[in-house]
Amino acid sequence: MKRNTVLIGTAMLAALIGTGAGAYFFGMNRGWNMASTPAATSAASADPSAWTIPQGEAATKRHIKDGLKAGDMDPATGSTVLYYHDPMVPGKRFDAPAKSPFMDMMLVPVYGGGSGGADTGTVTVSPRVQQNLGLATAVVAEGTIAPKVTAVGNLAWNERDQAVVAARAAGVVEKLYARAQFDRIAAGAPVADLFVPDWVAAQEEFLSLRRSTSADMAPLIDAARQRMRLAGMVEAQIAQVEQGGRVQARTTVRAPIGGLVTEVMVREGMAVAAGATLVRIGGTATVWAQAEVPESQAALLKPGTPVRATTPALAGLAFTGRVQSLLPDVNPATRTIKARVELNNAGQRLVPGMTVSMSFADLKADKVLMVPSDAVIQTGTRSIVMLAEDGGRFRPVEVETGIESGGRTAIRKGLSAGQRVVVSSQFLIDSEASLKAVESRLNPSDAAASGVTKP
Repeated sequence: MKRNTVLIGTAMLAALIGTGAGAYFFGMNRGWNMASTPAATSAASADPSAWTIPQGEAATKRHIKDGLKAGDMDPATGSTVLYYHDPMVPGKRFDAPAKSPFMDMMLVPVYGGGSGGADTGTVTVSPRVQQNLGLATAVVAEGTIAPKVTAVGNLAWNERDQAVVAARAAGVVEKLYARAQFDRIAAGAPVADLFVPDWVAAQEEFLSLRRSTSADMAPLIDAARQRMRLAGMVEAQIAQVEQGGRVQARTTVRAPIGGLVTEVMVREGMAVAAGATLVRIGGTATVWAQAEVPESQAALLKPGTPVRATTPALAGLAFTGRVQSLLPDVNPATRTIKARVELNNAGQRLVPGMTVSMSFADLKADKVLMVPSDAVIQTGTRSIVMLAEDGGRFRPVEVETGIESGGRTAIRKGLSAGQRVVVSSQFLIDSEASLKAVESRLNPSDAAASGVTKP
């Protein structure tokens, strides 16, 4: 029984090994046949290493039959053969067609840009492959790009439109009109009624001297009038005492500006000293917004630049204003500069603390060369575009970019009007062009060290 079990297990193991080996060779054979078909060619065209090479075993066998090697021109394509390689191991190059030492397939020829020799910076893509990749190009056009600067900020009181209402003399608060914070108050409206005992003596002295009939009392009357000023009375109050002929021991303190009461410092019945703050008033005709502007865009702004602002709290409304100043304050974490914006508060609807989105307008628009922003490849150290040339040829060109706005990027250097640049699949083309350029710069010693056979 035990022997039978061993025999059955051995037979099953042999069957599994045979099945796996058959599947492997079937898959390899099927994969090679698929690579020789047009459908496989279309699928393989997504591989950048296959863009400038014909697919399948037939092309390589034709090279062997015709005796073509690296450096020869292929009469079927009109291009020079640069070298042969295995697409699965593209770093290894060979100077003659043969079977790949790495995979069960033939080496594949790689062509240069044309019959005149190898243009290592150029990639040639057939129209069929361009269609499969969905490759699109755009014309380098001349036009104007208006720089667009946007920022988000918080509203604050206009510190140049605030007032402090203080007691001009020591007294007692008999009545308080501005009772709570954020009460709205108009310019000239009463704030508080004060009883000032120190005014009584000064006013009585003045009135008694006025009633005297002596001709030499004029200097004394002027001295009494000066003492009333020193007690904290203004000219209007002195004139009222002089015209009324009676003591005015109470006074009404009024708001110098209109706005909101931001702070109440006293209550009714409290005694206050001369100069003590009664209330603070913030003007609401305009408000400030602190905008955080990137350092790279701060040079586009200047005092007086128009601003348009919106806030989620007041949907559908827009407020206008201007840049008041660029503050000498840089945020080291975000690398932004603060711009102080003054907004017109029509309807008194904007209040400090709101968040606003601001767009800066009326910025100078220069006439420049433009390309779609999608065409520019940023490598970190430089900017590159893939230039489309005649015959399905593409080559990378380093450019100097300017401002970007509305999906368009200004080109300061590197392109001319009327040229065409790739706006889709350019990353795939650039990767192939970069690989060819790197390989072309390898000297013989580098090539030998890396195992690359120069054609």
